[in-house]
Amino acid sequence: MRTTLSLLAGAALILTGASAQAQGYPDKPVTMVVPFSAGGPTDTVARLIGQSMGTTLKQQVIVENVGGAGGTLGAGRVARSAPDGYTILLHHIGQATSATLYRKLPYDAIKDFEPIGLVTDVPMTIVARKDLPPKDFKELVTYVQQQKDKVSYGNAGIGAASHLCGLMFMSAIKTQMTTVAYKGTGPAMNDLLGGQIDLMCDQTTNTTGQIKGGKIKAYAVTSKTRVPSLPDLPTMDEAGIKGFEVAIWHGLYAPKGTPKAAIDKLSSALQVALKDKNVVQRFAELGTEPVAQNRATPAALGAHLKAEIAKWAPVIKAAGEYAD
Repeated sequence: MRTTLSLLAGAALILTGASAQAQGYPDKPVTMVVPFSAGGPTDTVARLIGQSMGTTLKQQVIVENVGGAGGTLGAGRVARSAPDGYTILLHHIGQATSATLYRKLPYDAIKDFEPIGLVTDVPMTIVARKDLPPKDFKELVTYVQQQKDKVSYGNAGIGAASHLCGLMFMSAIKTQMTTVAYKGTGPAMNDLLGGQIDLMCDQTTNTTGQIKGGKIKAYAVTSKTRVPSLPDLPTMDEAGIKGFEVAIWHGLYAPKGTPKAAIDKLSSALQVALKDKNVVQRFAELGTEPVAQNRATPAALGAHLKAEIAKWAPVIKAAGEYAD
């Protein structure tokens, strides 16, 4: 009996200590890991919401880029981090697709993370070097089908959003291009700007400014409706490929076991950030918008992640392209 009482007392002390620690959270900077290179679209989203969240949390939110392996290196690091709320992950659709793309993934995309909330749904654009001959999307399809593997298509690596979009595009037009994989969207965009590659499928957060500046040529957006910041750009549906839709969503996660009090504070700070006028304005300039408040919650992100894993698994398996 004494032993049992001692064990119960010890457990109570541990729980009390954890609760007190969570209540004082955060008392130091929070690191937001972005599993891609600096300058890319996910990095842009992270820095915008991180700055605003830091104001609410009264602690600096430091964005750290841990790129490589289609985002799995950074995600793996967070999965192995101490579950104390001081290391969190901002990841895009790759959190869902990695579950199928990697047959030996060193973590479980669902079981090893605590969801914090969805951030934004970002449309993608089919873009090219500014001097690519085709004048519109119809001409582009004809051009690719005639040139085939002479056309180079850049992406941010296997499993990246640009890779998945490219797979769908090549499948839709029944033509394979020469694929060039980079270690991040930033390097790929640099080569597109320099004319070293012909085509990319990239998020509006990374292409809108380049398109408006005339530095690259745009052919279509992958959303159901036109993007307000790019009103003259047709949807893939309007351009002739029916049912082609790729929305690159972003979510915020913490390691499994992170105290609920810390998750709640992070989720609340995220919701405040998504109403921040500067964030809303900058998102609009980048061709996206914050998700509705009821989606910026742990429950909403958890459900969405499971649904996206189920959606993309058959697509990836059909393509037969795996990252390992």
